Amino acid sequence: MPEHNEIYASQAHKYHQLIAKQPDLTAYINEIRPISGLDIVDLGAGTGRFTTGLAVEASSIAALDASEAMLQINANRLGEAGLTNWRTQAADHRSLPLGDNTADLIISGWSICYLCSTDNPDWELNIRQILGEARRVLRDGGTMIIMETLGTGHETPCAPDFLTGYYEALVNEHGFSHRWIRADYEFEDAGQAEELTRFFFGDELADHVAQQHITKLPECAGIWWLHL
Repeated sequence: MPEHNEIYASQAHKYHQLIAKQPDLTAYINEIRPISGLDIVDLGAGTGRFTTGLAVEASSIAALDASEAMLQINANRLGEAGLTNWRTQAADHRSLPLGDNTADLIISGWSICYLCSTDNPDWELNIRQILGEARRVLRDGGTMIIMETLGTGHETPCAPDFLTGYYEALVNEHGFSHRWIRADYEFEDAGQAEELTRFFFGDELADHVAQQHITKLPECAGIWWLHL
């Protein structure tokens, strides 16, 4: 499996090529919490999977991520869209550079999982710290929405073993509601599908994509949300 932190640091443009093949998920966020006029934090914002779409309707949006390279692409996209109600900043999910009671919505997609995989000996502590920071930053009545993988290459949910503890803790210990959706990658052709799959997901899945000439790669995604 490729080293994702290295990808985020040195191959952010190619990573953005990959996630741009997924659908716009703003409507799912808007169903849970209407975003018009909100102060929003995009946690683990990366190259802007959510940021630009949310910024169009938000009062303000802070895009935070550990990777400066990813945030630079995000900032460029926001600037090119003519938006001015945003800022980007490198940050750790466990210590947010934000004031108390300053946001209405925190959204995090495919990001918290890196700190909360059961391969990480501190995963339970990390969940508590991340959610503690979220509660500190959110105003009364605020909302947190988390999206994570429930299986790339799967038609129905098949969560990775190393993430099931995290997902169960969100519901059973921290009170989140949840559902699942499809967020498939739709590539231009089979060659691009193999190239970008191999780049991020590794040889086993890419070999399957190549053998089956797949251009639409299934992605099951979980959505967890909590209203304060």
